[in-house]
Amino acid sequence: MIIGITGTLGSGKGAIASYLIEKGFKHFSVREFLLDIIRQRGMPEDRDSMVSVGNELRQLHGASYIAEQLYNRAKFFEDKMPNSIIESIRTVGEVEALKAKGNFYLIAVDCDIEKRYLRIVSRAEETDRISFEEFQENELREMASDDPVKQNLIACKELADFVVDNSSSLDNLYSQVDGILEKIQLEENMTKGIMENVSIDGCDGVSVGGVGDGGVGGFCNNTINVDNELGVAEEKYVRPTWDEYFMEISKTVAKRATCDRGRSGCVIQKNKQLLVSGYVGSPSGLPHCDDVGHDFKKTIHEDGHVTNHCVRTVHAEQNAICQAAKLGIPLSGSTIYCKMTPCRVCAMMIINCGITRVVCEKKYHAGDESEEMFKVAGIGLDYFSEELEQYKNQ
Repeated sequence: MIIGITGTLGSGKGAIASYLIEKGFKHFSVREFLLDIIRQRGMPEDRDSMVSVGNELRQLHGASYIAEQLYNRAKFFEDKMPNSIIESIRTVGEVEALKAKGNFYLIAVDCDIEKRYLRIVSRAEETDRISFEEFQENELREMASDDPVKQNLIACKELADFVVDNSSSLDNLYSQVDGILEKIQLEENMTKGIMENVSIDGCDGVSVGGVGDGGVGGFCNNTINVDNELGVAEEKYVRPTWDEYFMEISKTVAKRATCDRGRSGCVIQKNKQLLVSGYVGSPSGLPHCDDVGHDFKKTIHEDGHVTNHCVRTVHAEQNAICQAAKLGIPLSGSTIYCKMTPCRVCAMMIINCGITRVVCEKKYHAGDESEEMFKVAGIGLDYFSEELEQYKNQ
């Protein structure tokens, strides 16, 4: 499952996230996503920068862009860590996009504004060094907007599946979260049809689908009684994730490659639609490595070490980008799937053609510079494995 967390400034979003991390959830944060970009740009680490960059990205790429990026990262790790958190959801566009994907639950958290201000003062992060008046002003501009790409905490709270009140102790907050997890688990079990007789005792405190009685959420001290007479359920076929799907296609494309040092292939997709593919091979009409052998060039680096490169072929990523240019297919906002970390030249081309995410099966032994460029450019980079790709005459 993926749990989203929304809430007012200093309300306890981080406390809920920390508690869920202890329970095995993988953590993704809109705040940290924006701060990474802000630091790369050398901007002040304050609320103004976060609002400005967030709105800019949503205007350029769509209302749900940031949440979609974090959702894709969560799905990427789903096999190893099936449960994830996306913290600091703040726009209606983000909520609607995530809910449309299914198996997503939104928790809203809130409490008295004076308590929230004292909390941010005590945590003393760079973005929290403000007066109470500035705190109120920052919150006010994020509370409501008719624009789906801008912050609208009031509407996010109304769209939440669960609302909790964090005016009391952490123990009380954790109890509310436990109650929510139990309700989610019950709902998933019933949806799967593996339960015959279920009773829930004493579950009347958690607010579901909005604010509950008295205007606040509560916690659920419930006992779930299960009478399952079906025995062990048959193993259900699990379809590949979208990342797995497109990576498998890239492996098939790689079979057309014409250099035995590294038969690489790649594909580029957007909105789950395949745009173009490419594989390692010589320019059209020129002889291939498999036919006439390699054309090696040695490179002597500044530290004295020597590397060998076959320069007869065009890399898979470059061929895919060339195909897109040839066919007039725009790549802005797309994702590219590669065998390993793209080389420096491929990385620059990926950045300049507007690709926003790179997914690699393995790492390239000389990929550090590419990784740094992607980080500075704000390009998402994910690996199926931390293993280094090995090939002949490396």
